[in-house]
Order: sequence, then C-alpha cells, then structure tokens
Amino acid sequence: MSHTRYEPVRTRVQRSMLMVPGSQQKFFAKGLDSEADYVCIDLEDAVVPDDKVRARANAVEELNTLDWLGQGKTTSVRINGIDTHYMYRDVIELVEQAGEHIDVLLVPKVGVASDVYMVDALLTQIEQGLKTSHRIGTEALIETALGMANVETIAASGGRLEALHFGVADYAASNRARTVNIGGLNPDYPGDQWHSALSRMIVACRAYGLRAIDGPFGDFSDPEGFRAGARRAAALGAEGKWAIHPAQVDLANEVFSPPEAEVDRARRIVEELRQAEAAGNGAASVDGKMIDAASARMAENVVHLDEEIKKAELASTGN
Repeated sequence: MSHTRYEPVRTRVQRSMLMVPGSQQKFFAKGLDSEADYVCIDLEDAVVPDDKVRARANAVEELNTLDWLGQGKTTSVRINGIDTHYMYRDVIELVEQAGEHIDVLLVPKVGVASDVYMVDALLTQIEQGLKTSHRIGTEALIETALGMANVETIAASGGRLEALHFGVADYAASNRARTVNIGGLNPDYPGDQWHSALSRMIVACRAYGLRAIDGPFGDFSDPEGFRAGARRAAALGAEGKWAIHPAQVDLANEVFSPPEAEVDRARRIVEELRQAEAAGNGAASVDGKMIDAASARMAENVVHLDEEIKKAELASTGN
C-alpha cells in the first residue's frame, strides 16, 4: 500500500438524506419525525426566486426551534450557488443566527476546488467573528460536466469538506444527456448510463477520505426503481442516497444498512482470519470460500458500518 494515505475526514451515518424545501415550512416537522439520518433544508432548486429570502428565514426559525439533536438528526442546508447573489447572505444569516444547529452546508454545482474554498473561507470568518467552537462542515454537489472533470481535485481540496454528492439531474442537463426521469435509466442505453460518473466520484471520495452519496430518484411513486438505483450505487461503494419524498427514506435506510446475515458473516471472516494468523497462516476459509487479508478489510468495513448505524440509532432514541 502507498505511504500516501488519506484517513476518513468525518464519520457520519448518512444512509438517507431527506430534502425539505425551505419555502414549505409545514414539512420541517415531518422531516424531524422521519427516520432519515440527515434532513437537508433546501434553499436552492426547490425554491423559486421570489421565495428565496423567506425560505432562508424559515430555515433559521426552524433550525432554532425544533429539537434536531434530540431526534438524532444531522442537519444540512443546501445553500444557493456561488454564482448567485443569494449565496453570501445564505451563509452569513444561517451561521450567525442558527449556526450552532447546523452540521453541514451543501454547496451546489461545484465546478472547481476554489468554489468549496470560497464557502470554507466565509464560514471561517463568521465563526471567528462569533468566537464559536462549533465547526460546520461542507459537502459538495458534483452535478456538472465541469465538476466531474475536476472531481479528483475537488475531493483533494481538504478544509471542511466531508462528502461529495452526485446530482444526477443537473449532471444530465449539463451533458445534454437524454433521460426519462431524474435518476432513471434510458432504455436506449445498454445498462446504467450514470454508472461511469458515479463510480468516478466514489473513487475520488474513497481516495481522499470523503463520504460518497448518491443523489435523487425523481419518481417517488416507483419504489422498486428507487431501490434498484440505490442498490447499484451501494454496489459501487456509495453509503447513502437522497430522499425527495418521505416514502423514500425507509427504502434508502434498508438498502444502505447491511443485513444481519451479512454482518454475522463479516464477523466470522474477521475471527477466522485472526485464528489463521495466530496459527501462522495467511488465508482461511468460510462457507467453503477462501478468505485472506483483503477479505478481512472488506469484512471490517461491514462490521464498522453496522456499529455506526446502531450507535446512531441509540443516540436518536436518547439511550
């Protein structure tokens, strides 16, 4: 293994991220009561220009009023893009008025690493001015051709960056791709036309210690379509997916939680290899299949994920 190694920046359980339009205040409490790991208040695409200022004020009010921490929720806000005049006011007002209740800011349409740095620098200035010890993280949406062309340098940019998200809808538009629905498959393409882009983003995340999150599936009346897309993303290494409707939350949690049988087998693999190592052997077998050190690393990933999920579930119940 290379001597160059990037450890995970921040471990968070992020199987499901429920998007809540900032202009629809009635949905905030529903997000809080959901089973979503993350609740993301959306000030960008889900809000029309005339409602941007009101949506920002709604976010401040509900972040300060609702018991997000007590319900075990990670709170995220998708700010407006840095190419808009809404962005700087989003960051300033959110952080100055409700920053202690915000875990991460999601930066949309990131094209180059300096886009993330701009938000990072602004956050640093505000936090220094407030003299607060609470450090807000950032996550970046890779949803343009430029962003995907620069995804490795974005992932390597460091700072507060914790995760990358694949924004399939704007990515399709940026590439002028023909698609039938957001995140859905085009029958004219022999397979999954999002596979290559999502895989590239996930590799960049894993190389630089970031979480990799799959974006939306637009047809919330098609649970099997959502589940299939989530499984493909999980197979590539993504650890969560957006839910644009509460009905998708349980589906995401299901797909991105390892089944008990898988966890049990992973624990057996780890134990068998420990015993083999103690006996001076580099390999062993479980269920008639050869396992080695690489098997142990894969198994340990499963065990660690299961432990983190159970820890988060305990926290959400107050135990």
